[in-house]
Amino acid sequence: MSITEMIAGATPGMYAYITFLVFCFGACMGSFLNVCIWRIPREESVISPGSHCPHCNKAIAWYDNIPIISYLVLKARCRQCGGPISGRYVIVESLIAALFVLVWLKLGIPSAPPPWGLTPVSTLAIIPIYWLVVFGLALGTFVDLEHMIIPDRVSLGGIVLGITFSTLVPALHREPDGYGGFLTAFLGAAVGVGILWLIAVLGKLIFRKDAMGMGDVKLMGAIGAFFGWQAVLFTLMISSFLGGGVGIALVSSGKKEMQSRIPYGPYIALAALIWLLWGPTLWNAYINFLQPPLP
Repeated sequence: MSITEMIAGATPGMYAYITFLVFCFGACMGSFLNVCIWRIPREESVISPGSHCPHCNKAIAWYDNIPIISYLVLKARCRQCGGPISGRYVIVESLIAALFVLVWLKLGIPSAPPPWGLTPVSTLAIIPIYWLVVFGLALGTFVDLEHMIIPDRVSLGGIVLGITFSTLVPALHREPDGYGGFLTAFLGAAVGVGILWLIAVLGKLIFRKDAMGMGDVKLMGAIGAFFGWQAVLFTLMISSFLGGGVGIALVSSGKKEMQSRIPYGPYIALAALIWLLWGPTLWNAYINFLQPPLP
């Protein structure tokens, strides 16, 4: 019996159990993501040394390193030195766990026909790829918020992985074969990089300073590689609305000046997540809205 048949024949209780396991797996990946967020910008290894307190530098025992639970049990304090544990840790763990569950509920439970014309087998193959995308977008977001950079392993690595996975799993772009998946991913990456690069060049000519970082340009290329050129246009539009709205609110409240630099990567990531979960449906609704009604 295949994995697809096992899942299709599972009881509601089994689905709930699998969903719980997905949540736990997502929380563990969120814990690892916290390591990446801290170490990658500092050019440290994400493997060695093991987890340790940033205050006293002592190793963290396994029972104090359980995602979400340990934070609550320790009351946000290091057991060894009593130093505070940043709330970002539990936020990231909970966020990734919730997003992993959302992807699973969208694609993994065949309570209805698979979305966007996919087959049950292709949806199961896409789930771990989408989890990887969620991980990368979250990594880029939190690093950009703290350091105003997007790591190349997120942006350039995303372009390479997006084209590779699209070739191996052409259902990512609803293509019938690997060649079609490769071409669609390559076109999406080119459109993503090209549009934001043009905006960056024009912005620098108009404002006489960098209007957009190259990390944002490369990140949009990665989104195009994974999701296609339509996702690039959708992400650009939604992220512009989000970024513009938040920027105006911050300036109006006096928390930012008009000339202040605000990281754009988090808005790109949020818009890409919206596309990942609901994008093709929203895109089709938008196209149908633009088309005049038939007489």
